Formats: sequence, C-alpha cells, structure tokens
Amino acid sequence: MGLMWGGRFSKSIDDAFARLNASFSFDWRLYDADIRGSIAYAKALARANIISEAERDALMVGLTRVRAEFDTGAFKAKPADEDIHTAVERRLGELVGTVAGKLHTGRSRNDQVATDTRLFVLDAISDLQSLIANLQRAIVETAEQHIDVLMPGYTHLQRAQPILFAHWLMSYFWMVQRDSERLGNCATRVSVLPLGAGALAGNALGIDRAFLAHELEFARVSENSIDAVSDRDFIAEFLFDAALLGVHLSRLGEDLALYASAEFGFVTLDDAYATGSSLMPQKKNPDALELARGKAGRLIGDLTTLLAVLKGLPSSYAKDLQEDKAPLFDAVDTLVALLPVVAGVIRTLRVNADKMRAALDTAMLATDLADYLVRRGVPFRDAHRQVGEAVKLAEARGIELSELSPEDYRAITPEFDADVRNVFDFARSVAAREIIGGTGPNAVRAQIASAKELVRQT
Repeated sequence: MGLMWGGRFSKSIDDAFARLNASFSFDWRLYDADIRGSIAYAKALARANIISEAERDALMVGLTRVRAEFDTGAFKAKPADEDIHTAVERRLGELVGTVAGKLHTGRSRNDQVATDTRLFVLDAISDLQSLIANLQRAIVETAEQHIDVLMPGYTHLQRAQPILFAHWLMSYFWMVQRDSERLGNCATRVSVLPLGAGALAGNALGIDRAFLAHELEFARVSENSIDAVSDRDFIAEFLFDAALLGVHLSRLGEDLALYASAEFGFVTLDDAYATGSSLMPQKKNPDALELARGKAGRLIGDLTTLLAVLKGLPSSYAKDLQEDKAPLFDAVDTLVALLPVVAGVIRTLRVNADKMRAALDTAMLATDLADYLVRRGVPFRDAHRQVGEAVKLAEARGIELSELSPEDYRAITPEFDADVRNVFDFARSVAAREIIGGTGPNAVRAQIASAKELVRQT
C-alpha cells in the first residue's frame, strides 16, 4: 500500500523531508487507541450501509490481529509507514486485502489522530490518578505511624512554630490531592469525540457520531468540526496539571533533601533510594529526591513546548500539531517513573524523632506567649510588641526565652504572671491548635481519617 495522499503528486517525497515528516518513531504508542478508534469506525461505516457486515467483521478481525502484533512486539514497521495510522492500515491490507482500503472512508488523519490522542490522555489520567493514590497511601501510612512526633515548623526557612511531623507530611497529601482532582477535571474536557469531523468540514456519509462516542466511551461529541481537528487545549491542560504535580513533588523532594542532611538529621533515607559518591566513600546522596526536583523542570518544559507550538497557529489543522505528542509522551513517562519512587521514599523513611525534638527552641513559642497575654485582655498588637521585647531581652542575654524570670516578664508588662512558665511546653502548644486543619493531634487524626476516605474512593 502506498502513501495515503500520493495520487496528485508527480514526484516522490524527498528522503530528508520524509524523515522529518514521519512520526511513526514516536506516535506508534497510539496503536491501541488508533485500533480502538478504527474498530468503532468500522462498525459505524456498517451502520451507515457504507460497508457490509461481512466487510465490517473482516476489518475488525484484521485490526484485532494488528493490535496483537503490537502487543507482542511482533509488528514489523516498514519505511513507508509515515505514522501510526499509515502503519496500521498498511498491515491491515496485508492481512485482509483490499477491504482495508474502505476503512478510511469519510475519515481524515486529522480527526483520527485527535481521537487517538484523546483516548491516550484519558488512559494516562487514569494511570496517574492510581499512582497518585499510591503516593497518598504512603503519606497517610507514614503520618499515622509517627502521629506524636514533634518538629519545628518553618516559614522563610526559619524556625516558626512547633508542629507535628504528621501535619507537615500531610500537607503534601493535599497538594497531590488537588493534582488528582485537576486531572479528573481535565478528563471531562478530554472526553469529547472528534471522530466524524473529517479533515475540517465534517463527515458527508451519515456517520452516527453519537454511536461512535458511545463505542469509545466519550462523554460527548465535539460541537464544531474545525475546532475538533485542531483543539489541543486538552493536552495543554494535561501538561499544566502534570507540571504542577511535578512542582509539588519537587517541593517534597526539597524538604526531604534538607531534612535528610547532617545539618538537620530529621529523617534518614532508606539505602534503596539513595546513591553513593564515586570519589567519597562516606557519602549517601538523596538522588531520588534531587531527581524529583529536576524532573519538575522537564515537565514545565513540556508544557512550554506545546504552548509555543500552539501560539501562532491559524485555525483548523496544521502539521505543527504533530509536535504535540513528544511533550505529552515525555510528561506521562516522567511521572509514571517518578511517582512510585517518591512513594517508596516515603514508605521506607526513617523518622528521627529525637533530632526533630532537639531542634525545637522556646523562641518558637513566642506566639503562644502573645496568646497568653491576649487571653488576659491585652490587644494582640500590644501583646506582639511586648513579647518582641522579651525575645530581644533573651537574645541580649544569650539565653532561651524560657530562661527569663517571672520578674523579667512582669517588668515588660504586669499582665505576665508566674504561670507564664506553663507556656513553655511544646506538646501543649501543639495540642492548643485543635482547630479544623490545625496541627493539634486530634485535628491531624481527623485530617488523616478524611484523607483515608478520599483514597478509598479513588
């Protein structure tokens, strides 16, 4: 079988241009989606009385055989296989004969590839949501195992207030939960059938597009054939969701890489997720976490690549859109490789509770001191200033805030009483924050229970 489009040409395509133009080397990955779409289209052709039921059955049998060859790695590509669509149709012709030439009736590669890509993205979203749920289970399990561990909470990379380690870890549960929800929302816009749009003007042979949508499990049919063949918004949206997921994994990697350093020592990575140095025998490098940081840049680049391709296109289809698949495939492959590793890091993490507690200092209870005064009727702004004076005094003396005497505190304001010493209790500080979403132990347990239910529903 020759080229799909060669009839009006008097000259063969230039070899160098053929190599540039061909996409089979990467879009072969769409084979399952392409064959699913072709099987549904064969059924639609028969329903429209364009082919007989016997021809439909022959096409379906042949397409099933082609898919089996791809599945087993037995498919043999040929130089003339310009893209996955050409390759499948060429092999189909070898298997079933001239009836293969009827499959493309009323169909364009423009609506065909748009359909294939949407099917691929829907599958990718389902796979990624499963991998995110696996990471979330790892987060919940580890948080629950260390529910009573105290650690310094940070803002601006400065010690801020005492929190529960579980509360810190669960913050990443909610980040990736939003990522999963975004992917689910994206799927509603991906699940739109382009097949039947033809090259740009629609199908003239009475193809039942509602039937095609049902066969391929699309939620609805595209409203405009010009838009249908050129719309890649759904890929851009998917790549944004992938990039933001990558950013969240990068932030988790950054936190853990810091916490695993000798300067912090809060956690120890399992040897299965660390590497050594080729020169320094003592090194244990958090490469899994550093790769999580680095891959975020790659995912952002995938999004940027597609946006740059789309920004100057005229309406309808243009060959530029062939460049949508490389960043799409790269983003999917990157996250499929990365998410299980991050989940493994979390599951095998050794939490060094003593190191975390040793890093707490009573200056982190300054806000609790201000709350102490507020409970005695002092306006918060005044309380903030007065506690600031106590912090300054302790720093000037080179002592802890808790080491100031009751007299020192009363000299700042008589609202301080002897029971001010009760403020300097880290567990008490944490337990005071039992508000919904707070770091109090019961609040964190409730948070974990809600998280478990969300994952159970996934």
